[in-house]
Amino acid sequence: MWKKRLVPLILAAAMLGACGGCGDKTSDSKSANADDSKFIVGFDAAFPPYGYQDDNGEYVGFDLDLAAEVCSRNNWELVKTPIDWDAKDMELNSGTISCIWNGFTMNGREDDYTWSEPYVDNSQVFVVKEDSGIASFDDLAGKTVAVQTDSSAQAALDEDERSLKNSFKELLVVGDYNTAFMNLEAGAVDAIAMDIGVANYQLESRSGGFTILDEPLAAEQYAIGFKKGNTELRDKVQKTLDEMAADGTFEKIAEKWDLQDSVTLGK
Repeated sequence: MWKKRLVPLILAAAMLGACGGCGDKTSDSKSANADDSKFIVGFDAAFPPYGYQDDNGEYVGFDLDLAAEVCSRNNWELVKTPIDWDAKDMELNSGTISCIWNGFTMNGREDDYTWSEPYVDNSQVFVVKEDSGIASFDDLAGKTVAVQTDSSAQAALDEDERSLKNSFKELLVVGDYNTAFMNLEAGAVDAIAMDIGVANYQLESRSGGFTILDEPLAAEQYAIGFKKGNTELRDKVQKTLDEMAADGTFEKIAEKWDLQDSVTLGK
């Protein structure tokens, strides 16, 4: 009787011990893989030309090309991971992604992440229809303006000392710029506040009818955001980027995406 009860208990304890050891090894293995061989880039998949999904369903863009070259030189596997932009901090802090690399503005966020050196100078601008009659900030008074949620343009409007957004009829927050342009085309909004690099790409990819106001809303810089304190990974990536800038590869990738006038690394 006692022997029959004791044997299952011994077997159960042994199985628990074995599973406990297996669990630790799996966790260590995943951690080691993430640290040593995988570079997981979190990006907004609707933010061309920095990162987006093309007509073939492939994730492409300037930042993803840079990341691919960094991975090639470090023998890392590049994992392109589109993320919900609202959840980017959770993804980074949980270790789901290695970094946020997607036209990511460092201005105003300097203390929130461990940053690479800035590599692109960018400005926030307004896009309007060519026949809208809107030519200046004053003309935006009483108008409906679209902006992407949690974007640099939204932050620029929040921090604008001129309180420009208070003159708008409405500031419409949308999930992505494709939606913003659909609203602009339909007349549901009168202007879009956005990054100039993205604005130029959108205007070039469309059949015309839009223009960018001459006066910028704000200037900013793009950098790669790592989890705060992760200087080891940041230093490895920065060293590789510096090497790419020195041998001309960085400039070549910028030219592919027509961003050579915006990049700053190595200049």
